[in-house]
Amino acid sequence: MEPVLPVSFEIGSTIVMLLILVADLLLVLKRPHVPSMKEASLWVGFYVLLALLFAGTLFIIGDAQHGSEFIAGWLTEYSLSIDNLFVFVIIMSRFGVPKKYQQEVLMVGIIVALVLRGVFILLGAQLIESFSFVFYLFGAYLVYTAWKQAFGKENENEGQEDNLFIRTLRKRVAITDEFDGSKLRTTIDGQRFWTPMIIVFLAIGSTDLLFALDSIPAIFGITQNAFLVFATNVFALMGLRQLYFLLGGLLEKLEYLKYGIAFILAFIGVKLVFHAMHVNELPFLNGGQPITWAPEISTLTSLLVILASMVTATVASLVKARREARRSGEHGPLPGVRL
Repeated sequence: MEPVLPVSFEIGSTIVMLLILVADLLLVLKRPHVPSMKEASLWVGFYVLLALLFAGTLFIIGDAQHGSEFIAGWLTEYSLSIDNLFVFVIIMSRFGVPKKYQQEVLMVGIIVALVLRGVFILLGAQLIESFSFVFYLFGAYLVYTAWKQAFGKENENEGQEDNLFIRTLRKRVAITDEFDGSKLRTTIDGQRFWTPMIIVFLAIGSTDLLFALDSIPAIFGITQNAFLVFATNVFALMGLRQLYFLLGGLLEKLEYLKYGIAFILAFIGVKLVFHAMHVNELPFLNGGQPITWAPEISTLTSLLVILASMVTATVASLVKARREARRSGEHGPLPGVRL
């Protein structure tokens, strides 16, 4: 029988995790600023250390299975969160959010993401407990998402569609052209207006919703322990705003990261399908009996695949970026020559 984590530990650690997020939010509200590289590095390192300490605690009070599942799940959710940052960068740039207020926008995005993922975790756990065939659906969805991310074409009219949405919103809602700090509402000549910050928050919220739809099936492919699912999501969101400033322009150079994430999603999708075959209850498949010939993928194998995918994608991206930088330097205009 699989060891069960003490209820007191689950409740206590959940409270601590939420308190850390609240403290981080209060810090942003009290002192909004653009963190330096040193400050961002220290914070990101601190949150990574917290996650590793939590994993070590799971190994001690739980077992290797709990610890391994958390690490594999945390790395998966962390990689998806980094992918989320790409979209945040685009949103911040497109709407011209002042840098000193970007931390507040990011923190709101993180809170919305946490709430949405919490809701989906509860729904997903209930569905899995009641209907085992959900594993087939989750697996197929992840494989589809992986294919779309790796080989799908970007929408060339995306910017125009966004502009159409904004124009429509402006026609129906009184929105100013300028930001008023981080306020959603402002007063001009005695009349109340919404600021562009409302559009930014709507864009961030819709992005969080889409990524929650990807991240929850992915983590359920690694563990079905609802507490671990929640913990991996919380730790993946911790330090995300500092990571945003730490990576900066580096995000644009990680060209192959989307392929690494796509491979992880596809791998977990296949693993979910195999798991669904082992707990099969669909009457039209093998007479509703488990399909025993399907291979079982261990947590350790999942962890190694996730690590290898992230490292390979990151290293390949940086190597290509360096080569392109050297090539542009070698073939660029000669110093002192005006073209």
